[in-house]
Amino acid sequence: MSHTVGVVLSGCGFLDGAEIHESVCTLLALDNAGATIKCYAPDIEFDVVDHHTGEATGERRNALVESARIARGEIENVGNARTGALDAVFMPGGFGAARVLSTFATEGAECSVHADVARLLMGMHAAKKPIGAICIAPAVVARVLGSGHPKLTIGNDAGTAHALEAMGCSHEECPVTGFVVDHEHRIVTTPAYMLGPSIAHVQQGIQKTVDAVLGMI
Repeated sequence: MSHTVGVVLSGCGFLDGAEIHESVCTLLALDNAGATIKCYAPDIEFDVVDHHTGEATGERRNALVESARIARGEIENVGNARTGALDAVFMPGGFGAARVLSTFATEGAECSVHADVARLLMGMHAAKKPIGAICIAPAVVARVLGSGHPKLTIGNDAGTAHALEAMGCSHEECPVTGFVVDHEHRIVTTPAYMLGPSIAHVQQGIQKTVDAVLGMI
């Protein structure tokens, strides 16, 4: 039986959107498992960063339009995502998770989360459907579901771990090739490029995370 899994993207490129390696590794692992994939992104604008120089360009782009590059056009506004139509949901990382899906990059533990993303996460959690979060994306989960004190990982960065704990979560250190499972809250997280150092290492952690999430369905 094929499972339907949502993947929430936040643009295209790790400095201002979804991390491309993490997104593709997630999509590939889900496809290899036979899952039906539904990609989503917010229909909002964001400030662009030049990925060659690392400098802001002064330009603004649309997260849904940019995410469509990764999804090969097969994508919807995250406002259209329905908990009842999904068996699980994933959020790859990249700074888009902290700048587009939320304001974590600028406000830390006091951040807000895009309303439609928050609604989707709360709906999945209430329905006891599993959530996978990669790299910095666990910070989004922490802001939305932190009151339930879930166990998450972002690797071993002390400052980010402290911010997750300030939002009510329990942080567990984890290597890039590993993952952390919160069975009670049905959340699986992996550090990916919070640690690196390469796509080969990141892929191992993401594959295990996908396997763990699908195993919860």
